[in-house]
Amino acid sequence: MKKIKFILAVAGLTIALGAAAQSQDALRLNEYLVENTDDFQDDFGQQSSWMEIFNTSYGTVDMGGCFLTNDPANLTKYPIPGGDILTKIKPRQHALFWADNQPFRGTFHISFNLEESDELILVKSDGKTIIDRIKIRHDLPDNVSFGRTEDGKGSINGDGEGWNVMKQTSPSTNNLLINKQAKPAKMKEMDPYGWIMAIMSMGIVFLALTILFFIFKTIGKVNIKLANKNVEKNASAKNQSSSAVKADYKDTPAEVYAAIATAFHLYKTESEAHDEESFIITQRHTDRTYSPWSSKIYMLRETPTVKKR
Repeated sequence: MKKIKFILAVAGLTIALGAAAQSQDALRLNEYLVENTDDFQDDFGQQSSWMEIFNTSYGTVDMGGCFLTNDPANLTKYPIPGGDILTKIKPRQHALFWADNQPFRGTFHISFNLEESDELILVKSDGKTIIDRIKIRHDLPDNVSFGRTEDGKGSINGDGEGWNVMKQTSPSTNNLLINKQAKPAKMKEMDPYGWIMAIMSMGIVFLALTILFFIFKTIGKVNIKLANKNVEKNASAKNQSSSAVKADYKDTPAEVYAAIATAFHLYKTESEAHDEESFIITQRHTDRTYSPWSSKIYMLRETPTVKKR
């Protein structure tokens, strides 16, 4: 019984967390552009004002049934159609709406424009609860947007912390990454001629070579010590010390080496060291009534003689 209650409690908590993650309260007005003369175009190739909604949660949120309006007295001015799969915003993703006052063009074309609006309001599907609202600024230059410095973070009225003029418009794209300078650009400013990069590269190569030198040197010393220990063990096994073994080599007379060298010389010189061989084998037939193998006299052979030229 306790296990069943525990499983039900966990299931209930999971459902509650999932519902919270998919709540419409996680939606935020993220960025807008009023004067669009040379910026992003809609699916009809038209340039008009636009606004962006961001899902701050880590679950998919369906904004179908919510409302967008520029009139606080009419919170249900533009209902976002429900049942459209495109109105389901994935975790930490964006949805872009065109404020062109042409809602007949599709779900993401709202029934008012930002040029004639003083405020932009996002309302829940109950038509009463305001999720987010922002004052529209009309003092910005053309093609310059206003939005949250970091997606989804900051005040919900657009006049407080977290909002700023964008250096570059970022429809359906993260605001922070657009405004953040790329690392290659920073490196180019720090090192315009590439000297720092070259010095760092050569330093890394020389450091690696130095480390390898000490590693191999250490391995060599260890191997030499092990070899010396093996020599000492072998000498002790023969009741001789390593010094005695070395002394044997030192005490060898020079005549021994001379004799060995002479033997090698004679071996290499065929005329001095060997008989002249014809490499022909002959066999003579003898008529014997007995086998020569049974006679002792045939078991002897003549002494070979050396023929000198």
